[in-house]
Amino acid sequence: MLLSITTTHHPATDLGYLLHKHPGRVQSFSLALGKAYVYYPESDSERCTACLLLEVDPIGLVRGHRGQRTLDQYVNDRPYVASSMLAVAIAQVFGTALAGNCKDRPELVVSAIPLEARIPSLPCAAGADLLRKLFEPLGYRVTVTSHPLDGKFADWGDSSLFSVEIAATKTLSELLSHLYVLIPVLDNEKHYWVGDDEVAKLLRHGEGWLAQHPERELIATRYLKYRRNLADEAIKQLREQDGEGPVEIEADSPEDPREEATEQKLSLHQQRHGVVLAVLQARGARRVADLGCGEGRLVRELLKHKGFEKIIGMDVSHRTLEIAADRLRLEQLPPMVGQRVELIHGSLMYRDRRLDGFDAAVLCEVIEHMDEPRLEAMEKVVFGAAKPSLVIVTTPNSEYNVMWESLAAGSVRHKDHRFEWTRDQFRAWADGICARFGYTCEIRGIGDAGVAPDGRDVGWPTQMGVFARAS
Repeated sequence: MLLSITTTHHPATDLGYLLHKHPGRVQSFSLALGKAYVYYPESDSERCTACLLLEVDPIGLVRGHRGQRTLDQYVNDRPYVASSMLAVAIAQVFGTALAGNCKDRPELVVSAIPLEARIPSLPCAAGADLLRKLFEPLGYRVTVTSHPLDGKFADWGDSSLFSVEIAATKTLSELLSHLYVLIPVLDNEKHYWVGDDEVAKLLRHGEGWLAQHPERELIATRYLKYRRNLADEAIKQLREQDGEGPVEIEADSPEDPREEATEQKLSLHQQRHGVVLAVLQARGARRVADLGCGEGRLVRELLKHKGFEKIIGMDVSHRTLEIAADRLRLEQLPPMVGQRVELIHGSLMYRDRRLDGFDAAVLCEVIEHMDEPRLEAMEKVVFGAAKPSLVIVTTPNSEYNVMWESLAAGSVRHKDHRFEWTRDQFRAWADGICARFGYTCEIRGIGDAGVAPDGRDVGWPTQMGVFARAS
């Protein structure tokens, strides 16, 4: 079975960095289900294609298994047709890329680039319509080619196998996550036992997109092989993530899923965290405070990197902190990991000595949830009292709002936003911080820059200030 991934990003050979596979050589990997190969049929600055070829060993899969053996265990289409085995190969061979990590080029991981994926033989008994229902809501252009059962006997009709091409501008991690989840869904089968841990796996790889997918219940049910108890639990958690379940999102939480749904096409949530992570690593931060941590998603990303020795997440909402503790599984973390993280209840309106001594503080989509007159109190707490060496602040760029048809003219992205600033307003605020508290500030954009229908440059969807304390 074969998966090919192509990009025309310049230079296209950056695909090798993202996949952690050198374009100049063929690499092989021994897996429990057979052997996988990665090779590049084309690789130059204009266009680069990486192929993952999986050779399944059907005899090896059943060798040593007890029970009656039948001919179809040895003679079948598993070596040729994409299935959950290909998803396993993606996770094992491209695991670093799937997780969204790239040590050498961290800024590349969060960059949306033009990508095309092709699977020449993908089973889908439900037909081409299901293929489109699953991929098109994620922003892909989908090309489907059907194949006859037998070219000599047209009246037999088409087979359930399709050649599929999907194309979009996305991060590579997003593309791999979509394929990892949806290939077994389309095959409607799994080659291994589906246990309780599969729910966590589905939610982990579906983070940021599955909760808002119009076919999320079908995806969860098929992915979990119709095990009703597991599917019900997954669907329940997905509804909670989308703001429909019993979990109420506090107004003070900056991670309200209704806001994320507005920004879903650009995957800003993931891009923001990726850029923040890259800045923290580049500046050598080891002790980090996530202020207004919400449900702990940035904390979870920080925990994946051993270089962060101490991480705290602080939020004003008790309920949101409970959700964060549950999703981080704090009580189940190994001691060496658990001692690195702490969730605390607190307000940015009051001096808090627990924030002293940190290398960096992050306010990711937080300040717009405060009344503007109260910003002064926050500034004194963070920049004046705690005064970490590095402070990262992200907030919406209101000029970009015209790019979303779902937003009425003059409205803000979320009902709890007290304000949304233009680029000039954010720069003026940042300059005031620097003048009063002895910081310098570099302002960057997150997301793709936009041009309004009237031709105006509206900048990027999210603006970020990187404040460094003068020594």
